Amino acid sequence: MQIYMHQTHHTMADFEAIYSYLENAVSMAIKDQKDQQNQQLHTFPETFLTGYPLQDLCLERSFIERYTEFMEKVAALAQVLANDSVVFLIGGLKYSFDAQGLPLTIENVIYELKKGSFTDIYTKKLLPNYDIFDEKKYYTPGQRTSLYKAFDKNIGLLICEDMWYSSHHSVNPLDELEEDCNDNKIALDVIINLSSSPFNLQKEDSRVKRASDISSRFKCPFVYVNKVGAEDEILFDGSSFVLIGNNVLIRAKMFEKDLLSFELENIAWNEKKAESNKEMKNSWEELFAPSLDFSGELPKLVSLSDFELEKTLHAIKLGIQDYARKCGMKHFLVALSGGIDSALVLAILRLIKEEDQNIEAVYMPGFFSATLSYELSRDLCKNLGIKLYNLPIKFLHSNTRNLFKETFGTEMVGLADENIQSRLRGNLLYARSNQTGAMVINTSNKSELSVGYSTLYGDSVGAISMLGDLYKTEVFALARFINKKFGNIIPEGIIDRPPSAELRENQEDAHSLPSYERLDAMLEGLLSYRLGPKDLIQKGFSTDEVTKVYRLYNIAEYKRYQFCPIIKLKAKSFGFGYRNPICKKF
Repeated sequence: MQIYMHQTHHTMADFEAIYSYLENAVSMAIKDQKDQQNQQLHTFPETFLTGYPLQDLCLERSFIERYTEFMEKVAALAQVLANDSVVFLIGGLKYSFDAQGLPLTIENVIYELKKGSFTDIYTKKLLPNYDIFDEKKYYTPGQRTSLYKAFDKNIGLLICEDMWYSSHHSVNPLDELEEDCNDNKIALDVIINLSSSPFNLQKEDSRVKRASDISSRFKCPFVYVNKVGAEDEILFDGSSFVLIGNNVLIRAKMFEKDLLSFELENIAWNEKKAESNKEMKNSWEELFAPSLDFSGELPKLVSLSDFELEKTLHAIKLGIQDYARKCGMKHFLVALSGGIDSALVLAILRLIKEEDQNIEAVYMPGFFSATLSYELSRDLCKNLGIKLYNLPIKFLHSNTRNLFKETFGTEMVGLADENIQSRLRGNLLYARSNQTGAMVINTSNKSELSVGYSTLYGDSVGAISMLGDLYKTEVFALARFINKKFGNIIPEGIIDRPPSAELRENQEDAHSLPSYERLDAMLEGLLSYRLGPKDLIQKGFSTDEVTKVYRLYNIAEYKRYQFCPIIKLKAKSFGFGYRNPICKKF
């Protein structure tokens, strides 16, 4: 039996493109069948037929009507399959309706498409309901056995979370599968997991370890089929694989669509290569453990390796390009400041730019902008081959100050005067965006988001955040990695100069915040839910710094609430998976 693994990449609810892919796959299967006379089992990701995560889209009448019509077309493909030796296992949704035609239940299922038949054969049992997941809001869990027979092979079926039993769930699909095997006195030939599993920097290793443990437990190969694509801020990396025990036999591309195939009979169980892993924990504590090194005097953020920084670049490329393509955008707009964040954003855009895309950089100096900031921005754009537009805000700032005083009878000073500069820049940036249709790329980082060190409707503007899941120390690390790999395209002066918003005389970030090395470690502890202020103080941070950071972290919630989508790179990130009340006592 030849097993095919379709690692697909589609826009959510693009039923025309999804059907076209499936129709083509059926045609190719029929052609191969005529040529080879072999048995084929084609596997697709979880919810391939709709996309994931649908959120409230799955409740909308127009979506349901389109999906129902689409499913009728898919079912008709069963008549095209004239041979019993080709079977498709496809992830999708199954609806049942009440008397008024409203959804009564929605199940996340695997459909079997074969000669003359299109039937759902398995329903997802474990519905994740943490971080970015809220499947219990929409779906009904399954009760059916995971056992499935294709041709003469005994197959265990799982859908994504079904392989991740933990204390979050009241049932264990793996225990149930083992009981069913024992009751039926059969041994599994293979386990197949159809997934839509989001990316984070550590996720690939976690999947392999968990699959390895399951493979060793059932003494059979484990087939993992995942999707590719960016859905707003959530990334799906693909990275599908086949393994036996600890031995990964086949691995698909990361961040690209792919098609793998292998002959099941050629994979033999080997006890020596299949030593069982110690079963992984999948508790709340393990999922969101802080990425901190506690070996020194003070905890430090664990540094990203070159391999992880390389993955980060590929992940950002997928996130930006999918967002732009699915929204119909081909032009990018970045506000340069002479600082590290905007420089890194522009450099990455240039590295990932496609032929039909355009990038504009705008430098908007004010009264407190250093000459060096312009010179560094100019040098960066020269290195990248991007035109730099110089659009000063001094005149606008001065007029705004005068108008404010005339109207209210008081000078605009302090924070109000600082923030108006940032908001003037945001206005000009979006005026250009409206004029050209360019997508503004946000330049804030995770450290700034954490403590509110940005201006609402000012430097926090943008259609999507490229760096919002990278702490400031990681921003510097990624910039250095890019320079090492691509030949110092970011001027060293940008990396070496002290960070500053340049909104008042001689301003530096260090005057308002702890050093980023200390700040980032504190923030990672707070965001992971594992460490509170008392814990941070006990681990060596000063009481004054912790109290200040904790206060800033909490009062900045209203800014994060209004922030743009953030490309998710970590297990715990701001954005879709982080929901915290604005009004609260802390």
